[in-house]
Amino acid sequence: MKTAVRIQALLVGLLLSVSALAQTSNEKLDRGARAALDQLYASAPGARALGDQAKAVLVFPDVTKAAFVLGVQTGEGVLLKAGKVAGHFSIGGIQAGLEAGAASYHYALFFLSDEALQSLLTRRDGFDIGFDPNIVFVNVGATKQATAATAKADIYGYVFGEKGLIGGVSLQGVKITQVD
Repeated sequence: MKTAVRIQALLVGLLLSVSALAQTSNEKLDRGARAALDQLYASAPGARALGDQAKAVLVFPDVTKAAFVLGVQTGEGVLLKAGKVAGHFSIGGIQAGLEAGAASYHYALFFLSDEALQSLLTRRDGFDIGFDPNIVFVNVGATKQATAATAKADIYGYVFGEKGLIGGVSLQGVKITQVD
């Protein structure tokens, strides 16, 4: 009986430790996402205008991608609604083609319509990037003159803060899934 109680106490302690670690990890992710978004806003005033209009912004502060013929990309992100954390997401994808190298970058999606945001939140099999004609990817330098009034798409995406080198041509699919 004493052994069973000790084992239960050990399991409870382990569970609490894992829970605390996950919370610390989420807090670090939340800070990283806010810092990445601040970096984007500082380099692209048009992004701030979109952020002011957006229903939510999904920020992946560290997406990594590596390839040699076949490649993968992965990262974790934070959904911000009205400046508050509304959920955590993962991004993953595979690619095939003539591509080689490794890189990391930040990734932000601005959801300008309730319908687009709901499609992210309600899809159990994940949200596919690259197959929706209502997603527009913007070059950070090209948004200096952009304003919320010029926004016509449901979702705007930015890739910024690139580090590393990857080159070639490939076909790829990217899926975003809600973690919590």
